[in-house]
Amino acid sequence: MTMQTPLARDTDPATSGPATAASRTHRRVGSLHRTEGMYYFFLVPALVLFTAFVVAPACVGIFYSFTDYLGFGAWKFLGVENYRALVSDPSIIASYGFTLGFAVVTVIVTQVIALALAIALAKRIRFAAGLRSIFVIPMVISGIIVAYVFNFLFSNTVPALATSVGFGPLEQSILGDPNLAWLAIVIVSAWQTVPGALLIYTAGLTSIPEDLYEASALDGATGWKQLRAITLPLLGGFIVINTVLGVKGYLGAYDVIVGLTNGGPGSATSSVAMTIFGGFTGGDYAYQMANATVFFIITVLISVLQLAATRGRNLRLA
Repeated sequence: MTMQTPLARDTDPATSGPATAASRTHRRVGSLHRTEGMYYFFLVPALVLFTAFVVAPACVGIFYSFTDYLGFGAWKFLGVENYRALVSDPSIIASYGFTLGFAVVTVIVTQVIALALAIALAKRIRFAAGLRSIFVIPMVISGIIVAYVFNFLFSNTVPALATSVGFGPLEQSILGDPNLAWLAIVIVSAWQTVPGALLIYTAGLTSIPEDLYEASALDGATGWKQLRAITLPLLGGFIVINTVLGVKGYLGAYDVIVGLTNGGPGSATSSVAMTIFGGFTGGDYAYQMANATVFFIITVLISVLQLAATRGRNLRLA
């Protein structure tokens, strides 16, 4: 029996001699080059499609925002006139106010409910798996269908029940009240989006070691103290994800609002997305493209600020 020497174990196939550092580096570089072909095979088609169907139309739309284009026919370059008009347009300002306020309120309501449900379902209770399945049902139903169902409930069922028990404030549909219609939109939007946030929080809770809770219980920490000292800090990254996704989704709210109020009463619940789409079909293409451009910039700034405000926290949690 012969002993295998270290040199025999590490040889260069090309020269049948000892493998040098240079030859090993050459093999690693060759392996890297072999993977680059497959990398570009997947990357290039995706970039082409994204550029053709997202970037290019966006650039064309931004260009037309500086014109008087109606969506068809000839156009004339106006410069920044459309953007100046946006600043003094009461309907545009009102739509931004409603959209931002709705997004903030709905994000808070959704996160609180989803986190509470996730913590409750994480406990060892009976039928927890079945309850999780029930809670995610709203997530798979079309938003416009959900909106029409709740429209019927708010317009007929709720007023009828309120009348039967003599509860005056709800005897009339809140969808017809300019001061309360937004509340119906918050309720329906939260009902539909809580399941998605619930799944993310459930995944976050399963990643927290049980040993932490057991050790804290030995130190006398239970209930609220564990929630404040263990659960919430370790869920910080998941809270950030849900918040960013929630704000992004609620800023672009459209189908639920159309199905519930169609922007009414009057224009009390008209979101920015509704205003933009309404302008496209109403011969106001260039003006609403300017509105869409401003809205895009605001959305990006909000997302960047959210990530910047939580970046340090995420690094500490990691």
